[in-house]
Amino acid sequence: MEVTRTRRRPLGRLYLTAISILAAAATLTACASGKATTGTASQAAAAPSASATTGGSGGGKVSIFVIGGKSDDPFWSAVKRGVDDAAKVVEAGSGKVTWLGPQNYDNLGPDAAKLILSAKSQGSTAIIGADWVPEAQNDAFKTASSGGVPVFLFNAGGPEQAKNVGALSYTGSEELLAGKAGGEFFAKNGARNVLCVNTVPGAVNTEARCKGVAQGMSTGGTSTQLPLPSSSFGNPTAVTQAIKAALLKDSTIDGLITISTQDADSAAAAIDQAGAAAKVKLGTFDMSDTQLQRIKAGKQLFCIDQQPYLQGYLAVSQAYAYNAFGLRVAQESLLTGPAIVDARNVDAAIAGVKAGVR
Repeated sequence: MEVTRTRRRPLGRLYLTAISILAAAATLTACASGKATTGTASQAAAAPSASATTGGSGGGKVSIFVIGGKSDDPFWSAVKRGVDDAAKVVEAGSGKVTWLGPQNYDNLGPDAAKLILSAKSQGSTAIIGADWVPEAQNDAFKTASSGGVPVFLFNAGGPEQAKNVGALSYTGSEELLAGKAGGEFFAKNGARNVLCVNTVPGAVNTEARCKGVAQGMSTGGTSTQLPLPSSSFGNPTAVTQAIKAALLKDSTIDGLITISTQDADSAAAAIDQAGAAAKVKLGTFDMSDTQLQRIKAGKQLFCIDQQPYLQGYLAVSQAYAYNAFGLRVAQESLLTGPAIVDARNVDAAIAGVKAGVR
């Protein structure tokens, strides 16, 4: 699939290495259909117990727990699609993959920490998790890794936090680089004052995104952050009104970027309501069919894709290969982004969204 990539050089070898791991596992265990078990913090205690196993021991039942986002979050549904597809191989080998997610994002770090500890207490043989708020989650990750449970980070935290908590690898995008790519793209297309709308302030990945946008804009303009209460995430009316107010207050804003596709829909509505469609360029992290159709129609400038399907697929593949066969990718991180999607490559991205993998 053709996409414009930033700092792409190492990606091809990393993808090939990780996918080869899954292929090797699939050769040994004929693929069967199945889906990851889904749960929330309140359901985690009911998960069946299994004995933890060290990498490559071949003993004990593989029981992989994945701590991800809300089940109704479009981004995380694509991640879970990747988890579910990789889970087919795990289940063919008589193993199990269990998905846990928070009820909401209001208390994200502490809630995620509870899920990590719940996964450990239920006999997980590997834990995959996003390190959204390191100060709240790292002790839980360290409790797991120091207690003999292999930990794999994905989506948030990066290689730095992976090393800090004793994780074996990180799979995802480096958010600072992704933000910088977005800022540079804005500047290249004439924006001079970009507002980064953050509806999950304090989360390490969203803060890094906005910081990166400012860095990317530094040679041709400026970018500031509009932090909104986490309770506004998923509340289109609240987000729309906050962005509209910001646009009406500062007429020099000529670019908006949001941390999610839901917020991008709200931003598009705010731009229209403020009568700023001819002036304000819109970009977003992540993407959906709605965003891509706006790009195709010339009403949105770009999306920054971090390929969430691959994050779930590769993370589970690594955890299973390590648990079952002692296989481990040599690199500290598998980068799944950033990829800029704009008018030049939007048709290919639309095909991926229709397939449920982008």
